[in-house]
Amino acid sequence: MAERAAQKQEEYDNKEQHEFASAAELGATVRETRVAQGSAKGKVIAVFTSGGDSQGMNAAVRAVVRMGLYLGARVFFIREGYEGMVNGGDSIVEATWVSVSGIIHKGGTVIGSARSQDFRERQGRLRAAKNLVHCGITNLVVIGGDGSLTGANLFRQEWPSLLDELVSNGSITHEQRNTCSHLNIVGMLGSIDNDFCGTDMTIGTDSALHRIMEAVGCYRHHCIEVVVEKVKQDTRITVLGHVQRGGSPSAFDRVLGCRMGAEAVLALFEAKPDSEACVVSLDGNQAVRVPLMQCVEKTKAVAKCMADKEWQKAVQLRGK
Repeated sequence: MAERAAQKQEEYDNKEQHEFASAAELGATVRETRVAQGSAKGKVIAVFTSGGDSQGMNAAVRAVVRMGLYLGARVFFIREGYEGMVNGGDSIVEATWVSVSGIIHKGGTVIGSARSQDFRERQGRLRAAKNLVHCGITNLVVIGGDGSLTGANLFRQEWPSLLDELVSNGSITHEQRNTCSHLNIVGMLGSIDNDFCGTDMTIGTDSALHRIMEAVGCYRHHCIEVVVEKVKQDTRITVLGHVQRGGSPSAFDRVLGCRMGAEAVLALFEAKPDSEACVVSLDGNQAVRVPLMQCVEKTKAVAKCMADKEWQKAVQLRGK
């Protein structure tokens, strides 16, 4: 019995040592593959939110800023989305570690969001390019929906010709043009609608569902038991509207925004001049990168199928 017990103990010790060795090996691998602190020194990135806001955007902004600073890059806020990019000046401000403290629990976006008519025109994009070049910004993180991401991709495609035009009219120098010759774009999906193909969940969807459930639960109790039965009043339709966007983000959206923001910064710094613009999305529980325009085109195709009442085709395009 004693001999058998000693044999089992030896087997257990050998197994435990093997597991510890595997864990140490894995830890060493993780440490080797991690991006080194300060490895992006000299690079400049900017983050902005565009279109309709959603809960969890602040978590994404915070992650972009802190990941960028950790890697040694300079990070800028662009306030009020594309409108701020076109206007420049005080709309483009440098971010610090402290400037994103205490925002993760707040709803909406602390750096503002807007839909810009000026950016739809080439002259507006020309002004935006000039403002970015003057700040040395060549890396953009866009948080928004399909319209915002489509605009970013167009901006990226036009970037060389915009710089050439700015040089020709004397707005920037040849040296600035050479320094900022390429624009990198990475998108993140911020929307309460969860209507973007290529991701399981968009930032804000989970929080909006919480708001809807709370509102419906309150309406059901109050309307049936109080308004109709006791007060005998008529009831009418209540539209939740922008209430769905309000309130503090759920734990899921806070974590999702943080993970996507960090991944977006890594994607920016790993991009090459010939790399296709990508969007960071959620696949299961993993943050992954997918081609931006491929997802946008599929999303638009789904919307067309819905308008044409081709339900089965829409479901197939969504990959369900």
